[in-house]
Amino acid sequence: MDSEINTLQQLKHQISIMGGYVEKALEEATYALIARKVEHLDNIDKIEEKINEIHVVIDAACFKLLAKLSPFASDLRLILACFKMNNDLERMGDHARNISLGTRMYLSRKEIPLEKDFLQMTNEARWMVKAALDAFVTKDAEKAQKVLEHDDVVDQLKDRLTQQMKDLIKKDPDFVESGIDLILFSRNLERIGDLATNIAEDVIFIASGDDVRHGGIAVDG
Repeated sequence: MDSEINTLQQLKHQISIMGGYVEKALEEATYALIARKVEHLDNIDKIEEKINEIHVVIDAACFKLLAKLSPFASDLRLILACFKMNNDLERMGDHARNISLGTRMYLSRKEIPLEKDFLQMTNEARWMVKAALDAFVTKDAEKAQKVLEHDDVVDQLKDRLTQQMKDLIKKDPDFVESGIDLILFSRNLERIGDLATNIAEDVIFIASGDDVRHGGIAVDG
Protein backbone atom coordinates (compact mmCIF):
# COMPACT_ATOMS: atom_id res chain seq x y z
CA MET A 1 0.00 0.00 0.00
CA ASP A 2 1.38 3.41 -0.95
CA SER A 3 2.24 5.47 2.12
CA GLU A 4 2.29 8.78 0.22
CA ILE A 5 -0.61 10.47 -1.55
CA ASN A 6 0.55 13.74 -3.04
CA THR A 7 -2.16 14.80 -5.51
CA LEU A 8 -5.93 15.00 -5.67
CA GLN A 9 -5.97 12.40 -8.43
CA GLN A 10 -4.03 9.98 -6.25
CA LEU A 11 -6.50 10.64 -3.45
CA LYS A 12 -9.46 9.85 -5.69
CA HIS A 13 -7.71 6.71 -6.92
CA GLN A 14 -7.11 5.47 -3.38
CA ILE A 15 -10.76 6.10 -2.45
CA SER A 16 -11.73 4.00 -5.49
CA ILE A 17 -9.38 1.21 -4.40
CA MET A 18 -10.84 1.26 -0.90
CA GLY A 19 -14.33 1.17 -2.37
CA GLY A 20 -13.36 -1.90 -4.37
CA TYR A 21 -12.27 -3.68 -1.19
CA VAL A 22 -15.59 -2.80 0.46
CA GLU A 23 -17.57 -4.10 -2.51
CA LYS A 24 -15.59 -7.35 -2.43
CA ALA A 25 -16.11 -7.81 1.31
CA LEU A 26 -19.86 -7.25 0.95
CA GLU A 27 -20.03 -9.58 -2.06
CA GLU A 28 -18.22 -12.39 -0.26
CA ALA A 29 -20.21 -12.01 2.96
CA THR A 30 -23.64 -11.94 1.33
CA TYR A 31 -22.85 -14.73 -1.13
CA ALA A 32 -21.64 -16.97 1.70
CA LEU A 33 -24.88 -16.32 3.55
CA ILE A 34 -27.27 -16.81 0.65
CA ALA A 35 -25.44 -19.77 -0.96
CA ARG A 36 -24.40 -21.28 2.40
CA LYS A 37 -20.76 -21.34 1.29
CA VAL A 38 -18.76 -20.74 4.44
CA GLU A 39 -15.45 -20.89 2.58
CA HIS A 40 -16.24 -17.50 1.02
CA LEU A 41 -15.87 -15.95 4.47
CA ASP A 42 -12.20 -16.86 4.76
CA ASN A 43 -10.86 -13.82 2.89
CA ILE A 44 -12.96 -11.17 4.61
CA ASP A 45 -10.58 -10.62 7.54
CA LYS A 46 -7.74 -10.02 5.05
CA ILE A 47 -9.91 -7.58 3.08
CA GLU A 48 -10.81 -5.82 6.34
CA GLU A 49 -7.13 -5.40 7.14
CA LYS A 50 -6.57 -3.74 3.76
CA ILE A 51 -9.56 -1.45 4.32
CA ASN A 52 -8.22 -0.39 7.72
CA GLU A 53 -4.72 0.16 6.32
CA ILE A 54 -5.85 2.38 3.46
CA HIS A 55 -8.24 4.21 5.81
CA VAL A 56 -5.26 5.49 7.82
CA VAL A 57 -3.34 6.44 4.66
CA ILE A 58 -6.25 8.43 3.21
CA ASP A 59 -6.92 10.30 6.46
CA ALA A 60 -3.29 11.39 6.63
CA ALA A 61 -3.35 12.40 2.95
CA CYS A 62 -6.43 14.60 3.41
CA PHE A 63 -4.78 16.56 6.21
CA LYS A 64 -1.53 16.81 4.24
CA LEU A 65 -3.25 18.07 1.10
CA LEU A 66 -5.25 20.64 3.05
CA ALA A 67 -2.03 22.02 4.53
CA LYS A 68 0.01 21.79 1.33
CA LEU A 69 -2.30 22.98 -1.43
CA SER A 70 -4.28 25.90 0.03
CA PRO A 71 -7.00 24.54 -2.29
CA PHE A 72 -9.62 26.44 -4.27
CA ALA A 73 -13.28 25.88 -3.36
CA SER A 74 -13.83 22.94 -5.73
CA ASP A 75 -10.65 21.17 -4.62
CA LEU A 76 -11.47 21.85 -0.98
CA ARG A 77 -14.87 20.22 -1.47
CA LEU A 78 -13.17 17.16 -2.96
CA ILE A 79 -10.72 16.80 -0.07
CA LEU A 80 -13.41 17.25 2.58
CA ALA A 81 -15.72 14.81 0.80
CA CYS A 82 -12.93 12.21 0.48
CA PHE A 83 -12.24 12.54 4.20
CA LYS A 84 -15.89 11.77 4.97
CA MET A 85 -16.13 8.99 2.37
CA ASN A 86 -13.05 7.36 3.82
CA ASN A 87 -14.76 7.00 7.18
CA ASP A 88 -18.02 5.81 5.61
CA LEU A 89 -16.22 3.15 3.58
CA GLU A 90 -14.35 1.92 6.65
CA ARG A 91 -17.66 1.56 8.49
CA MET A 92 -19.14 -0.33 5.52
CA GLY A 93 -16.25 -2.76 5.83
CA ASP A 94 -17.10 -3.21 9.50
CA HIS A 95 -20.74 -4.00 8.66
CA ALA A 96 -19.68 -6.50 5.98
CA ARG A 97 -17.47 -8.17 8.58
CA ASN A 98 -20.39 -8.23 11.03
CA ILE A 99 -22.40 -10.13 8.43
CA SER A 100 -19.46 -12.47 7.91
CA LEU A 101 -19.08 -13.23 11.61
CA GLY A 102 -22.81 -13.75 12.04
CA THR A 103 -23.00 -16.02 9.00
CA ARG A 104 -20.60 -18.52 10.55
CA MET A 105 -23.07 -18.98 13.40
CA TYR A 106 -26.19 -18.74 11.22
CA LEU A 107 -25.08 -21.62 8.99
CA SER A 108 -24.92 -23.90 12.03
CA ARG A 109 -28.52 -23.19 13.01
CA LYS A 110 -31.89 -24.33 11.70
CA GLU A 111 -32.11 -23.12 8.12
CA ILE A 112 -34.65 -20.46 7.16
CA PRO A 113 -35.67 -20.37 3.50
CA LEU A 114 -34.41 -16.89 2.64
CA GLU A 115 -37.35 -14.64 1.96
CA LYS A 116 -37.38 -12.78 -1.35
CA ASP A 117 -37.32 -9.52 0.61
CA PHE A 118 -33.92 -10.43 2.08
CA LEU A 119 -32.52 -11.31 -1.33
CA GLN A 120 -33.85 -8.06 -2.75
CA MET A 121 -32.46 -6.10 0.18
CA THR A 122 -29.03 -7.65 -0.37
CA ASN A 123 -29.11 -6.74 -4.07
CA GLU A 124 -30.35 -3.21 -3.35
CA ALA A 125 -27.64 -2.54 -0.76
CA ARG A 126 -24.91 -3.85 -3.05
CA TRP A 127 -26.28 -1.77 -5.93
CA MET A 128 -26.28 1.36 -3.76
CA VAL A 129 -22.63 0.86 -2.83
CA LYS A 130 -21.54 0.24 -6.42
CA ALA A 131 -23.63 3.10 -7.84
CA ALA A 132 -22.38 5.57 -5.23
CA LEU A 133 -18.75 4.67 -5.97
CA ASP A 134 -19.34 4.81 -9.73
CA ALA A 135 -20.94 8.24 -9.30
CA PHE A 136 -17.86 9.39 -7.38
CA VAL A 137 -15.46 8.19 -10.07
CA THR A 138 -17.44 9.84 -12.88
CA LYS A 139 -18.61 12.85 -10.83
CA ASP A 140 -22.18 11.93 -11.82
CA ALA A 141 -24.64 13.85 -9.63
CA GLU A 142 -27.66 12.30 -11.37
CA LYS A 143 -26.55 8.77 -10.53
CA ALA A 144 -25.84 9.89 -6.97
CA GLN A 145 -29.40 11.18 -6.76
CA LYS A 146 -30.71 7.74 -7.78
CA VAL A 147 -28.78 6.24 -4.86
CA LEU A 148 -30.56 8.63 -2.49
CA GLU A 149 -33.90 7.52 -3.89
CA HIS A 150 -33.11 3.84 -3.21
CA ASP A 151 -32.53 4.38 0.50
CA ASP A 152 -36.25 4.23 1.30
CA VAL A 153 -36.51 0.92 -0.56
CA VAL A 154 -33.85 -0.67 1.67
CA ASP A 155 -35.47 0.75 4.81
CA GLN A 156 -38.86 -0.67 3.84
CA LEU A 157 -37.39 -4.08 3.05
CA LYS A 158 -35.63 -4.14 6.43
CA ASP A 159 -38.87 -3.35 8.25
CA ARG A 160 -40.76 -6.00 6.29
CA LEU A 161 -38.13 -8.67 6.89
CA THR A 162 -37.98 -7.86 10.60
CA GLN A 163 -41.73 -8.37 10.89
CA GLN A 164 -41.55 -11.64 8.92
CA MET A 165 -38.90 -13.00 11.28
CA LYS A 166 -40.88 -11.95 14.35
CA ASP A 167 -43.95 -13.73 12.98
CA LEU A 168 -41.88 -16.85 12.19
CA ILE A 169 -40.38 -16.94 15.69
CA LYS A 170 -43.84 -16.68 17.29
CA LYS A 171 -45.06 -19.55 15.12
CA ASP A 172 -42.02 -21.81 15.65
CA PRO A 173 -39.58 -21.09 18.53
CA ASP A 174 -37.01 -23.38 16.86
CA PHE A 175 -36.29 -20.42 14.54
CA VAL A 176 -35.47 -17.97 17.35
CA GLU A 177 -31.70 -17.90 16.84
CA SER A 178 -31.67 -17.98 13.04
CA GLY A 179 -34.54 -15.47 12.89
CA ILE A 180 -32.65 -13.04 15.11
CA ASP A 181 -29.57 -13.57 12.92
CA LEU A 182 -31.50 -12.49 9.83
CA ILE A 183 -32.84 -9.42 11.62
CA LEU A 184 -29.26 -8.44 12.52
CA PHE A 185 -28.07 -9.08 8.95
CA SER A 186 -30.82 -6.81 7.65
CA ARG A 187 -29.81 -4.07 10.08
CA ASN A 188 -26.23 -4.25 8.84
CA LEU A 189 -27.43 -4.03 5.24
CA GLU A 190 -29.60 -1.03 6.14
CA ARG A 191 -26.60 0.73 7.67
CA ILE A 192 -24.54 -0.03 4.55
CA GLY A 193 -27.32 1.56 2.50
CA ASP A 194 -27.26 4.62 4.77
CA LEU A 195 -23.49 4.93 4.34
CA ALA A 196 -23.82 4.61 0.55
CA THR A 197 -26.34 7.45 0.78
CA ASN A 198 -23.75 9.53 2.62
CA ILE A 199 -21.29 8.95 -0.23
CA ALA A 200 -23.93 9.90 -2.81
CA GLU A 201 -24.56 13.14 -0.91
CA ASP A 202 -20.82 13.82 -0.96
CA VAL A 203 -20.72 13.27 -4.74
CA ILE A 204 -23.43 15.88 -5.20
CA PHE A 205 -21.46 18.21 -2.92
CA ILE A 206 -18.30 17.71 -4.99
CA ALA A 207 -20.12 18.21 -8.29
CA SER A 208 -22.29 21.20 -7.42
CA GLY A 209 -21.31 22.60 -4.05
CA ASP A 210 -24.83 21.85 -2.80
CA ASP A 211 -25.26 20.24 0.61
CA VAL A 212 -28.31 17.99 0.19
CA ARG A 213 -28.31 16.58 3.71
CA HIS A 214 -31.39 17.32 5.81
CA GLY A 215 -33.38 18.68 2.90
CA GLY A 216 -30.59 20.49 1.08
CA ILE A 217 -28.71 23.69 1.76
CA ALA A 218 -27.16 25.46 -1.22
CA VAL A 219 -23.63 26.74 -0.70
CA ASP A 220 -21.56 29.00 -2.88
CA GLY A 221 -19.12 27.10 -5.10
